[in-house]
Amino acid sequence: MAKAHQERGLFTGYLGARHLKMTRERRVILDEIFSLDGHFGADDLYVKLVKRKAPVSRATVYRTLEHLVGSGLVQKVYVSDHTQRKALYERAHGREHHEHMHCVTCGSIIEFSDDPLEERQAEICRKLGFTPLRHSLRIEGICRDCQRR
Repeated sequence: MAKAHQERGLFTGYLGARHLKMTRERRVILDEIFSLDGHFGADDLYVKLVKRKAPVSRATVYRTLEHLVGSGLVQKVYVSDHTQRKALYERAHGREHHEHMHCVTCGSIIEFSDDPLEERQAEICRKLGFTPLRHSLRIEGICRDCQRR
């Protein structure tokens, strides 16, 4: 519960700096997101909340997700298949930085970390005089299981 309290405090501070309030709907959405593991779509989140009889609209879910991304509590990850590109979300606060591999055949997302890769990116930024604020690496391809099929 202390963790949820911390996230609520961070989000309340972010909203307050923008002259917005922490509403009951935003709190419900925040709590639901931080009870989830892995990646989720905005519509999937909305359906979960509706099933729980939470009093939220689809528009509120989408707006709140954008505020959560802006606050740094949630990260947006873009994935695509052969027909479309879509946004997925995941908790960012309290998690180690990681990158993503996305299988365009089955849709699975593999998270990975690689210290030499992180060091190389930092080295390139230093060399070019670039100050990174955040980064995300997404590799699209075909996972091992789909290759075997």
